Amino acid sequence: MQNVRCGPTVYAPSHMGHARTYLGFDIIRKILENYFNYEVDLVMNITDLDDKIIDRANETGITHTELSTKFEQEFHEDMRALGVAPPTVLTRVTDYMDEIVEYISAMVQKGVAYESNGSVYFSVSDFTSDKFNGVYGKLEPENVGDEAKLAEGEGNRFTQATHGTSDKRNPRDFALWKATKDYETEPSWDSPWGGGRPGWHIECSVMASTIFRDFMGVEGGRMDIHSGGIDLKFPHHDNELAQSESCNECDQWVNYFVHSGHLHIKGFKMSKSLKNFISIRQALEQNTARQVRLCFLMHKYNAPMDYGDNTMQHAIVLEKTFVEFFHNVKAALRACASAKNKHQKWSQKSNQEKAMYDALSASRKAVGGALRDDFDTPTALQALTELVKSTNLYLNASSSHVSYLLQSVASFVTEIFRVFGLCRTVAPAIGFDNSTSSLSLNNENSKDDGVGEEGLAALLDALVNFRSNVRAAKDANKENTSDKDRMNIVLSECDKFRDDILPELGIRLEDKPDGSIWKLCDPEELRRERELKQQEAARKLAEKEAMKEQSRLKELINRMPPTEFMKQLTLDDNDNDSSSKKKKYDSESFDESTGLPTKLSNGEELNKNQRKKAMKEYSGQKKKYEKYLKSLEN
Repeated sequence: MQNVRCGPTVYAPSHMGHARTYLGFDIIRKILENYFNYEVDLVMNITDLDDKIIDRANETGITHTELSTKFEQEFHEDMRALGVAPPTVLTRVTDYMDEIVEYISAMVQKGVAYESNGSVYFSVSDFTSDKFNGVYGKLEPENVGDEAKLAEGEGNRFTQATHGTSDKRNPRDFALWKATKDYETEPSWDSPWGGGRPGWHIECSVMASTIFRDFMGVEGGRMDIHSGGIDLKFPHHDNELAQSESCNECDQWVNYFVHSGHLHIKGFKMSKSLKNFISIRQALEQNTARQVRLCFLMHKYNAPMDYGDNTMQHAIVLEKTFVEFFHNVKAALRACASAKNKHQKWSQKSNQEKAMYDALSASRKAVGGALRDDFDTPTALQALTELVKSTNLYLNASSSHVSYLLQSVASFVTEIFRVFGLCRTVAPAIGFDNSTSSLSLNNENSKDDGVGEEGLAALLDALVNFRSNVRAAKDANKENTSDKDRMNIVLSECDKFRDDILPELGIRLEDKPDGSIWKLCDPEELRRERELKQQEAARKLAEKEAMKEQSRLKELINRMPPTEFMKQLTLDDNDNDSSSKKKKYDSESFDESTGLPTKLSNGEELNKNQRKKAMKEYSGQKKKYEKYLKSLEN
């Protein structure tokens, strides 16, 4: 299967829009190769010469080659960090100048391109004439007359230098070769039409056709799949089709186009002016490569996607669901292996095994159907999530499980995750890789699931220290330490070993009613969990202290005689701190016989409603005070 991917124009750091495109298509490539068993030859074209590159190089005072080399290298580093597999063939525009000139010359000879003032243009009207019977604008016919998009496809530097379309016979015609206008600021290559450089649209046509036709033996340099961002459909990909089909004299140069959907940041198009520009490296400082990939898997590759905190949080929650699933299955399998009676019989009475098998079969069918339906990864993930729920029900139904069935379930989920590029574990291993801190999912030098000598040494040191602390508690001075105190010391050491020591080694120990189970985790993940627990404990403690303080203040108020209570009331009845508030009643104007106020703090006499309210306040406090006095008597 021949596949072409429009690569980046390397003039700036790679951003999350690039990740959306290249990581998304990496997922599709892995599905084709690892699920449908196709042999995929991927050619990726790098635009290392473009108006934007020339302008940026001139602004920074370096050559276009230095600029493009720097950012191309960073792009490849970012792709490796995201776990994106490298292409079969990498092509750069500047490496194919001879082939580009030859390709354009062939179109001029065929009469579908023409020279004008040292530039060469593709003639759309000739292509669609009776001579060629070509169809222009196959992908977006509604935009064929969009002059803004046509001009954008030509490049600002070129359209400004030629004053728009003055050199063209038709506004729809597009540049195949751009004549050099300023030899001091523009790089230039020789051609039959004079010095110049290629137009943007000619690049993929020439480079992909050259590789597939001359090196892979594909007639006409045709391809099965051509991928790129949705913004490339018109005019870029439509122009590619026109020039390639005319030059190769074929009706269909590409069998399928695959376009990634737009990526927005918190609802807006990514822009430096909006301060929502996120580079790939910045994103990987906040989340792991696995979390970013999972986030993209949760969205259809060709659908618009909003990237933000909520989006990533959903991916993190889903990752944790599957992490716990693998942990629980592994713990159950260890329990099955250690049991004396390793039973494999499926129960006819409870039908638990049948229900588990039916869930596995349904998930297999749903995942396969989703991937066949235009690589619908969100639906596939939902099917896997339902399988996890069914597995949890099976695990919780009893303490006796059929290990082979559990192994089949976990192996299926793991295999689909291998297909998606979420893990590198080799069969028959199940679950994610131990460490999620590594940014690259393709790092062949990463450690495998084994603990290794270094990890084993750290674990043994921890066990030795734990044993020494427990022995010290046991041998404590019996005259000064009770058995209960010694037991508390031992239990404290056990908790410390579970909560502080083991997490640093990447081990989570969970206490269950029927015993304890261990799970291998990323130490960083366990540290974050511990921090969250400590924050939650501190919050609850602060809340408890606040409630105690409120209770204390309430008790102090209840001990006040009614008249004293009335004298300390403030205009804000709900404020416990009355020292800084204005008093509600004049403390010198109280009726000695009733104990009720007669004037407000401003000297005004109480009206009927105010006296009624004061009486209610007095009566309420009187009941509380009498209850307090009664408690003293008791």
